[in-house]
Amino acid sequence: MVNVGLQVRLEAKPGKEKELEEFLRAQLSYAVGEPGTTAWFAIKLDAKTFGIFDAFPDENASQAHLAGEIAKGLGAQAANLLAQPPNIEKFAVLAAKLPGNGEVPDSLG
Repeated sequence: MVNVGLQVRLEAKPGKEKELEEFLRAQLSYAVGEPGTTAWFAIKLDAKTFGIFDAFPDENASQAHLAGEIAKGLGAQAANLLAQPPNIEKFAVLAAKLPGNGEVPDSLG
């Protein structure tokens, strides 16, 4: 069940696109290791714009993720890889289809 999520938009510095892509791919193992992270995606929107989209059962899991290894790694690499600070947007999940379900979040049911 997911109720909250994060959408993070990342713009690579010129010439750092490949490095940012590789960095994001390498973060999957950290996401897998977070029990409160229900869904996690690293995405490429265009040649220089990337993102992270993730979903959680509750705000506590979201906050744990924001204090976790992916955020720490991004913070350490931001000055080297990013043209501007990450744009982090929080959102409420209204409905979700995940493997094995097609449920309405607890907060709406």
